[in-house]
Amino acid sequence: MKHKLSITLTLLTLFLVTQFIGLLVVNAYTSTDVPYGMQQPENLGAAPSLISMIISFAIAIALIMILIRYRWKFVIKSWFFVVIALSLGITLNALLKNYFVYASLIALGIALVLATLKMFKPTVIIHNFTEVLIYPGIAAVFVTILTPLTIILLLIIISIYDMWAVWHSGVMQKMAKFQMEELKIFGGLLIPKMSDKDKAKLKDIRKLKTEKQKTKALKDSKLKVSMAILGGGDIVFPIIAAGVFLRAFSLASALFVTFGALAGLTFLLIISKKKFYPAMPFISAGIFLGMILSKIIL
Repeated sequence: MKHKLSITLTLLTLFLVTQFIGLLVVNAYTSTDVPYGMQQPENLGAAPSLISMIISFAIAIALIMILIRYRWKFVIKSWFFVVIALSLGITLNALLKNYFVYASLIALGIALVLATLKMFKPTVIIHNFTEVLIYPGIAAVFVTILTPLTIILLLIIISIYDMWAVWHSGVMQKMAKFQMEELKIFGGLLIPKMSDKDKAKLKDIRKLKTEKQKTKALKDSKLKVSMAILGGGDIVFPIIAAGVFLRAFSLASALFVTFGALAGLTFLLIISKKKFYPAMPFISAGIFLGMILSKIIL
């Protein structure tokens, strides 16, 4: 197992909570449009929708790699801020729209505050709290243009790309490293982890009386903090798949997809060692298993 059991369970819990919120948000927009002009046309047809989505992802990844190559940090951060704020707004609006008249404006106001905190005053709690709310909002934009067949094809394509990007080109590692080291932001879940020895050191440092003593002790201690991560794509695509099945069939079918994705991710985290792995092939396999079981059982 790559991470300690407590870290693994934390990642899996946050993943599952995000999936459930995603289903709630997608369901909230089954009869109303997604706000802020983000509603996708539903009459494109299955093939054009899938092609346009793949092209959009390809263009986005290409632009990010170009911006990383030339170190245009301000442009990337601005882009991230807009996406984060809109996604948070979509999710919060879904949660608030039955209780407030101007829910979309209230949601956007809260979203801007959270996005600002995430970008400029990040903490582990703020980061992961906002991540849990971001991906349901993104998924809600895309589920309306996909069908069960096109989501299956999309998952296959994304899984193949994920394997190439991690095992062959190293694109994913480069993107993650640049985000965390240069931009100080990351699209995905982040769980800090330390050795028991370093935890004991940190506990002793916290017992010091003054902030000056604590600061000096931290500098001299050479504590090593690593991160257990789960990329944003690994979180959002299962929500999109479950959302498509929710709209096309039923909540029960969607839950089979969700728990299938959880099973795939759990399997990966159990067998993984200390290196990078493409998560989407495992998650997609779990999703496909969930789809098959839903057809057999329901």
